Amino acid sequence: MRKTLVAAAAACVMGGAAQAGDSGGLVGTWLTENGDSKIRISACGSVYCGTVVWAKSNDLDRNNPDPKLRKRAIVGMPLTKDMRPDGSDRWAGSIYNPQNGKTYEISMQMKGRDAIEVEGCVLGILCGSEAWARQNQETASMAPN
Repeated sequence: MRKTLVAAAAACVMGGAAQAGDSGGLVGTWLTENGDSKIRISACGSVYCGTVVWAKSNDLDRNNPDPKLRKRAIVGMPLTKDMRPDGSDRWAGSIYNPQNGKTYEISMQMKGRDAIEVEGCVLGILCGSEAWARQNQETASMAPN
C-alpha cells in the first residue's frame, strides 16, 4: 500500500515560510526508502516543489490521466508543487505517483537533520509512510551504491 501512497519511481520533497535560498529543512536531495529514486526539493515562492532527479528505471509517465503527458520521462518530472508549512518541521501538500497516475494528499516531517518521513492516506484510514534519506551534493544525482 505504501508504494501507491508515496511515489515510488518518483518520490519528492521543506521549514517555516519557504524562501529561495533556504538551505535547511526539507530543501535538498532525498533518496526514497526503497532506493529507486532521488527527489530534489526546493523553494518555489511560498511553497516547496519536488522533482525526480534520478530513477533506477527511467520509465515514462504511462499512467498519467492526461494523454499528452504519457510520453514524458520520470526523471525531470515534478512530483509535488504545493508543500506548505504545517507546524514545526512538518509540511502538507500533495504528491503525484507515476506508478498509477494518481495524486495523494501527504505530510512530511523531519526526523533529524538527514531524514524525513513521508506519509499519505487514502480515505483518511488507509495510511502508509516511508523514510527518505538526505543525499550530499556529491551523490545527489548519482545512482546509490
